[in-house]
Amino acid sequence: QVQLVEAGGGLVQAGDSLKLSCEVSGLSFSRCGMAWFRHGPGREREFLAAIIRDSSTHYAPSVKERFTISRDNAKDTVYLQMSSLKPEDTAVYICACHAWGRLSGFAREYDYWGQGTQVTVSS
Repeated sequence: QVQLVEAGGGLVQAGDSLKLSCEVSGLSFSRCGMAWFRHGPGREREFLAAIIRDSSTHYAPSVKERFTISRDNAKDTVYLQMSSLKPEDTAVYICACHAWGRLSGFAREYDYWGQGTQVTVSS
């Protein structure tokens, strides 16, 4: 059974930093292209960042200067380091696996999804 389990969300203040993690089980993590998306109140699901096996990355322009994606293949885990958080970053943050290991910003290309972790940024 494939599972993606996010952790690290919470309530923070504007300007704070937060690091999310997503642990993958039930499939070969190293082969996954991993990505982070978010789903904010009243907004559509939004691509944030993606990373593939060799640690090549792809970012949405809106977060490129503040968010960093990384992965630890030995721990089957992908991370999202977020800094200078703003109230508009409030959302459920969700990780996803591209089973073919590609670097993509398109949600429809991802095969497995986590349940998400809530991040709330107060002003």
